[in-house]
Amino acid sequence: MNQGSGKKVQEHSTRRLLPSLLSSLLALGLHAGVAHAAPAPTEASAESAPADPAHDPAALTAEAPAPLPAGAYQYEISLRELGARFPIRLAGVDSSNTVRFSTRADEELLGARLKMDYAYSPSLITELSHLKVLVNDEVTSTLALPKEEAGSQVSKEVELPPKLVRDYNRLNLQLIAHYTMECEDPLHSSLWANVSNDTKLALTVAPIEMPNDLAILPRPFFDARDVRRLKLPFVFAATPDNATLEAAGTLSSWFGALAGFRGAQFSAHVNAIPAQGSAIVLLTGGQRLAGVDAGDITGPTLQMVANPNDPYGKLLLVRGRNAEELKTAAAAVSLGTQTLTGERATITKLEPRAARRPYDAPNWLRSDRPVRFGELVATQDLNVAGYRPDVVNVDLRLPPDLFAWRDKHIPINLKYRYTPRPAADQSTLNVQVEGQFLRSLPLLPETTGAYRRLHAPLSEAEELIMMPVSLAGAHSTLQFLYFYDYVKQGECRDVIIDNVRGAIEPDSTIDISGFSHYLAMPDLSAYARSGFPFTRLADLAETAVVMPDGAGELDLAAYLTLMGRLGESTGYPGTAVTVTQAANVQAVADKDLLVIDSGKQPLTREWRERMPANLAGESHGFSISDLMARSFGWLSPDPREREVKTRAEIAQQTRGASNLLTGFESPLKRGRSVVVVSASNPDGLEAVTTALMQDRYSGSRISGSVSLVRDNQVTSLTGEHTYYVGSLTIVESLYWFFSRHPVLLLLLGLVSVVLLAVVVYFALRARAKQRLQA
Repeated sequence: MNQGSGKKVQEHSTRRLLPSLLSSLLALGLHAGVAHAAPAPTEASAESAPADPAHDPAALTAEAPAPLPAGAYQYEISLRELGARFPIRLAGVDSSNTVRFSTRADEELLGARLKMDYAYSPSLITELSHLKVLVNDEVTSTLALPKEEAGSQVSKEVELPPKLVRDYNRLNLQLIAHYTMECEDPLHSSLWANVSNDTKLALTVAPIEMPNDLAILPRPFFDARDVRRLKLPFVFAATPDNATLEAAGTLSSWFGALAGFRGAQFSAHVNAIPAQGSAIVLLTGGQRLAGVDAGDITGPTLQMVANPNDPYGKLLLVRGRNAEELKTAAAAVSLGTQTLTGERATITKLEPRAARRPYDAPNWLRSDRPVRFGELVATQDLNVAGYRPDVVNVDLRLPPDLFAWRDKHIPINLKYRYTPRPAADQSTLNVQVEGQFLRSLPLLPETTGAYRRLHAPLSEAEELIMMPVSLAGAHSTLQFLYFYDYVKQGECRDVIIDNVRGAIEPDSTIDISGFSHYLAMPDLSAYARSGFPFTRLADLAETAVVMPDGAGELDLAAYLTLMGRLGESTGYPGTAVTVTQAANVQAVADKDLLVIDSGKQPLTREWRERMPANLAGESHGFSISDLMARSFGWLSPDPREREVKTRAEIAQQTRGASNLLTGFESPLKRGRSVVVVSASNPDGLEAVTTALMQDRYSGSRISGSVSLVRDNQVTSLTGEHTYYVGSLTIVESLYWFFSRHPVLLLLLGLVSVVLLAVVVYFALRARAKQRLQA
């Protein structure tokens, strides 16, 4: 049959079926009308009638959720954790904002939902306005903006199809908004929507079995795609000795450096493998763990095996025939992960690296030369687009002991580009430090002589900005905000063209090489935020950790977590840290001491008179000063303002729990520092380490010489004694000395005047004598 005859048959069949279809539809309409006119059933009959799932719409739509496969679980991440520091504001006819998220390599995504909290303008036209949710530029949902919910907080859940989610993803929120059916201002103030950064992304995932291959390190123990806090167990076959703890400290500081902003928390297990997940196992000599068949070794050895308690978990075995080989194996993991491969590797050679120099931590701003912005931020993150673009953030980690007396400034050579303005207007580039205004730079029109670049798509400019050190802390963020003035063309002629761009040049520099390093101590804020003074050397070569005698699992966990915090600060593993006990503390007198005390540390009793606070059994003693009334002094660049006299000494007998951070000068050597992490019982150590991780981004609640941690609250005090670490130039030393001793400066001035007068007197007398003799 040819195509033409087939078409005729189809048309004939349609004509025959059309009357029957119309009659059927008419019958259904009459039936629906009868049903609508029928009296409603009484309440009694409704209760007595059995439920019929076939005729119950609720029963048809309410399907039971499918059970999750074995090992699957759900977790939530807020937009704040994904980098949205503030609520997302969408303004204008067509505006959008992007948040990035990722999924772990060892997990399969089963489902994703966005639990949104948002509000929008009451002036929007419902029929024309909506909020779009996109994943990787694919629309997943469109939310209507009805009048009855306008102006109030709205909560809705949006399903994100797993097929659209990849390893690294862009979650985009786009507002399409209109307030009139006629000509409108595309940037009218009534066109807005706010999405809370407490909005949560809920992910359902199932674990994937990974190969036993050292080449995938640091996965699965740490995955850079996971923005959650790293929680990693360490396993010891027996109570570890100091050398084993030094190797474990190298590894935990390395993982802490990898975790970065996420934070890292470690637990310790003696002769017990975790029931679930992955763990690090350290074995020396002939030590073995039940269920783990590791075989014999011939040198420092690394091996990845399955967790016998969890088919999806892995164990990284770090082994050595003696303590030195164990430390070599740990250093090989932390320094040479990229070269490892296979299920098992024996380290035959590990050349020691050159000794670290002070202040050369990879995460810290270099002190020996200007630093390019391109070294601190990826180039693509320095570019923005649109009339209301995102903020360009440049994170800075400054050494906390920069000597900035008399408010010395940090020079920033800023180079930037922008779409040339058609005429002079109010467009600016605003520069801020941690939200504090610094400078406002005008974005000039293309025809302005100094800024004109022939045939250049963007105007280029350069500016020297002097940033006060008082605005910059140990952790600071330079913020660059482009504000483009929108010039209105007239009624019905205003159209936004997406051709506005801005960029901060990667060749822009910041320079702290002209600063000396000198700081008044004790200063627990420097320790809480930067690990100072221990992190002065990135490999912790001048750091000794004094463990309590008979340390238990909670003491070991506190040690590992504290080492992770130091690694997070420097970005480098603590390969040269020393671990000791109170009995051998004299051997490390020339080091800065980090003392862990859970009620069993002899040094806290021995050094009680030198400490501004102490926990000794049920006896708790504190020195109280004016820190709370003069807290600004601890933020001042002038170290003199840190000298706050003690106003009271308080001692008490109590059975209550107390958790402290205490700083003071080492009784063993002048200029060296001691930080004591103490708790009245081992459980309290976790409260202190948690407070340290929270303090990293919540502001310096930990400060002074004593910080009391209780119920997630931190109270800071300061003692009387002040000492200094670091050094100054000869000129700075003289200025600093006489600024602290003005009376001596006055006396020296008077003596100088008298001496000058005497010299002038005898010179004039000699001159007069010569003239008389002539």
